[in-house]
Amino acid sequence: MGDVPISGGADRKPVKLPIPGKRNILITSALPYVNNVPHLGNIIGCVLSADVYARFCRSRGYNAIYICGTDEYGTATETKAMEENCTPKEICDKYHAIHKDVYEWFNISFDEFGRTSTPQQTEVCQAIFNKLLDNKWLSENTMQQLYCDTCSKFLADRLVEGTCPTPGCNYDSARGDQCEKCGKLLNPTELINPRCKVCATSPRIRDTDHLFLELPLLEGKLREYISTMSVAGSWSQNAIHATNAWLKEGLRQRCITRDLKWGVPVPLEKFKDKVFYVWFDAPIGYVSITNCYTQEWEKWWKNPDHVELYQFMGKDNVPFHTVMFPSTLIGTGENWTMMKTISVTEYLNYEAGKFSKSKGIGVFGNDAKDTNIPVEVWRYYLLTNRPEVSDTLFTWADLQAKLNSELLNNLGNFINRVLSFVAKDPDSGSGKGSGYNSIIPDAPGAESHPLTKALAEKVGNYVDQYVDAMEKVKLKQGLKIAMSISGEGNAYLQESQFWKLYKEDLPSCSIVMKTSVGLVYLLACLLEPFMPSFSLEVLKQLNLPPQVSLSDEKGDIVKAKSPWNIIPAGHKIGTPVPLFKELKDEEVEFFRNKFAGSQADRADRAVKEEAEAKKLTEKLKNTKIADKSGKKERPAKSAGEPKAKAAAVEKEVTIDRLDIRVGVIKEVQKHPDADSLYVEKIDVGEEQPRTVVSGLVKYIPLEEMQNRKVCVLCNLKPATMRGIKSQAMVLCASTIDKVELVEPPEGAAVGERVTFAGFVGEPDDVLNPKKKVWETLQVDLHSDKNLVACYKDLPFTTSAGVCKVSSISDGTIR
Repeated sequence: MGDVPISGGADRKPVKLPIPGKRNILITSALPYVNNVPHLGNIIGCVLSADVYARFCRSRGYNAIYICGTDEYGTATETKAMEENCTPKEICDKYHAIHKDVYEWFNISFDEFGRTSTPQQTEVCQAIFNKLLDNKWLSENTMQQLYCDTCSKFLADRLVEGTCPTPGCNYDSARGDQCEKCGKLLNPTELINPRCKVCATSPRIRDTDHLFLELPLLEGKLREYISTMSVAGSWSQNAIHATNAWLKEGLRQRCITRDLKWGVPVPLEKFKDKVFYVWFDAPIGYVSITNCYTQEWEKWWKNPDHVELYQFMGKDNVPFHTVMFPSTLIGTGENWTMMKTISVTEYLNYEAGKFSKSKGIGVFGNDAKDTNIPVEVWRYYLLTNRPEVSDTLFTWADLQAKLNSELLNNLGNFINRVLSFVAKDPDSGSGKGSGYNSIIPDAPGAESHPLTKALAEKVGNYVDQYVDAMEKVKLKQGLKIAMSISGEGNAYLQESQFWKLYKEDLPSCSIVMKTSVGLVYLLACLLEPFMPSFSLEVLKQLNLPPQVSLSDEKGDIVKAKSPWNIIPAGHKIGTPVPLFKELKDEEVEFFRNKFAGSQADRADRAVKEEAEAKKLTEKLKNTKIADKSGKKERPAKSAGEPKAKAAAVEKEVTIDRLDIRVGVIKEVQKHPDADSLYVEKIDVGEEQPRTVVSGLVKYIPLEEMQNRKVCVLCNLKPATMRGIKSQAMVLCASTIDKVELVEPPEGAAVGERVTFAGFVGEPDDVLNPKKKVWETLQVDLHSDKNLVACYKDLPFTTSAGVCKVSSISDGTIR
């Protein structure tokens, strides 16, 4: 397993051309507009999703290229140039560089990241136009357009704003081409109470001549393409819905020219002062950027029998890729590579509202970099939150929860636990050491080791499901499946009790560790499309080349089903270090406040804060501190220190101070000196089981206690009960006459901590009885009407799901 180098977006790779007999996959993502910094919604909707699929294709051994670039022509660029008092080209140069930097930081692995303001764009665009003209798919019409007398020019769509005419919408800031609120495509003359965006005066309607693409005449061929390819390419439902909505309305002539200066010029004398409408020439940018990548671009774009085209975009771009662009290509009469599969995302919303480039609301690409939260965390969070079938929500608390519970406690914990144990020097200390001195042990008989055999079967099924999901561009599902393998790894470690095996059954321990190291490598391969920087670090810690492969031809998928065979015995690993760092509550609160409001609001806040800081500095300089005798003294420090320390000790009473873990009762017997008490030996993931005394004899028969999974409160101060010291407490739900165990789901790993959404702090080592922490929190523990164990309205949560009780609803948990 392994020969595809892992890289970010900055590397220039050798030019690839289609190879006969191989799967040749051409991948594009919607060209981001160049008039602003991309926000996280743009990144997940287009470039990041396409990058994941491109990386997956490369790992499978397919011949894939990923093409993208900045969309630079059109009204929005001219408008931005006016705002910043510079030329459109200067705007494009500035923001192209910003986009490139952001995508490089996000490790987007373009084969070519170009731009549309190039000679190649003009050449390809005009060639396509001339073919349409020759084939008589274009018509000339006089249309009415808004003209601003104050600015002395026709107003392009985006230079007009007004009230949306769509019944029930009435959004008062709809653009002349599309309403941002309801998504309806508009003509500027349809707006109610239109106004010029430059000078805010009311424009008047004037006649102007333009060229139109005759979509109604192309409808038959277009429908044939859509009906065939939407099935063959398994188009997403949102793409099919948006396309059918256009077709149902009936296709109309579509204007392809505009009264602008900044754009591809129309190559006709009569229209020499006009340019092509940005939505005619922008999709052609995919072709022209490929032309910049290789002069043999036609081998990719005019080769439908041997090239598959996959396109990624947000839902507002769908009709232009399923109706407009295909109609344009069909109209040329040439043998174009037509889109096979379209992957569409809904909107990613921010905290309480929508991300908005124009209003500066949300977290933008450069903001993500400035947080110092690693790029793999951002990629993981955006991809687990990918809005595939409905809008999703970005919140800082959710980012924190996913980092701390899924990346740190699940994935990072598994990998670090395995590699740290292998790296240990068994000869260190007092002769009671453990470990393999960084050398992978041999593991004969692994295939017949019952626990390992069961794990391999589960992992094999997961790998098959992963490949199937990713082939169908179900990226979020693929990521979830890969993370399930990490969960299985944690459960395998716990169930094997490898720390005991090392002393009691070294051959079995070696099987467990060699298998687990194989899983670590497998996770690096499966997660590379999602978190390439994470995979690079894991491969470094494994002391392996920075390459991954999931190729059928090389037998990688078969090998993944025998994880003990992945890394050879005798291989020496590198130095294990933790892969993820906890994101604390105070950091989350800081980011939430920092990124509240619009970018303009933040800039104002930063200016005010700087001014306040300067004032305070000056004030302190001029302030003399004196004691009662009038002598100047140093700022009071010692008096405040004990109070500060006391305040630090007085932690807020929150549920994460409790150390509740998944345990399994290994032994149980009645207390020799108390008829109502059981004495249990409970494994909570430590080297030795804990002794626990529980008053459950009246409620739960002895045989039903044996081998039960339970939730165990592990940081109560030990208490002696009838001569036996109880080292923890089993949590139960109760009513006046009934008691039931709180049970974790079957798949929960023994020893894993039970968590509560939004609470990620470390538990107290031991709860101080005088501070009444347990007593304060216990009043809010209960079972709800769905039999889920909860703290307030937050469920007891494990990696395998929530904890429940058998039949007691609205019971008290203690």
